[in-house]
Amino acid sequence: MRLSFLNRGLIIGVLMLLLAGCSAVRFAYNQAPELVYWRLDGYVDFDGEQAPPARGAVNQWFEWHRNTQLPDYATLLVKLQAEVQQPTTAAQVCRWWDEIEKRRDLLLDQATLRLTPVALTLKPEQFENIEERYAKSNKDFRKEYLQEDPQDRREAAVKRVIDRSEILYGRIEGSQRELIERQLAGSPFDPQRWYNERRRRQQDVLQTLRQLQAGKATAQQAQPVLRALAQRLVESPDESYRRYMAQLTAYNCEFAAQLHNATTPAQRRTAAGKLKGWEADLRALVSNGT
Repeated sequence: MRLSFLNRGLIIGVLMLLLAGCSAVRFAYNQAPELVYWRLDGYVDFDGEQAPPARGAVNQWFEWHRNTQLPDYATLLVKLQAEVQQPTTAAQVCRWWDEIEKRRDLLLDQATLRLTPVALTLKPEQFENIEERYAKSNKDFRKEYLQEDPQDRREAAVKRVIDRSEILYGRIEGSQRELIERQLAGSPFDPQRWYNERRRRQQDVLQTLRQLQAGKATAQQAQPVLRALAQRLVESPDESYRRYMAQLTAYNCEFAAQLHNATTPAQRRTAAGKLKGWEADLRALVSNGT
């Protein structure tokens, strides 16, 4: 939940905590408000007046999220436990992705609502802090996704997919690794294009916030502007990029379905067991508050 005025990455991270494979989901979730606040502070460097309302907004968002969203996630995990033990199709995978996106949009909207007053207090030097952090994160992005050697880039992509798959299924075997390598070789994923869109979003964030500050916008005036910004962060105004993302999503749904269908009964039982454990953690977070 890294604020709509920074980007959507951390919000999706909270949502995908369900599937993160953490051995202590309850512990991770209970620590998340403090971690999110420090992540935000690392970008902005809140001053003494800004820190309390920023921390309060983050805490309020998590309180809302715990009480209204976690029960829904637990219900989704029950459905997944049944489906993960059966073969699947690309259409089924894409339906699940649509479910995630609907929830992501709600998370962004609620974050925007709570954090708008804080965003309107940002000072010029804090915009500079955000720019510096963007530059650092972009450097990290290039290191992870834009290796100069094509072989290094392919190997890094294969490792990412295997690591993420093993969170759910357990150890990925030789033939499954070969499937991953083949599918990635044919993927339309273009990290340079993603990087360019990432830079566009960052500039959009900074420009929008500076305009609101220059115009001395009130929170009421800023709300629709920041909601529009949040929408541009999740759906690019660039039509060619939207077409690219539609193509990539369709490919990834097919890829995920093929990989799932290549798993063994034992791997699917492992997946179902992990989903059941995460469901129990979420229900405990709701009922016990810890």
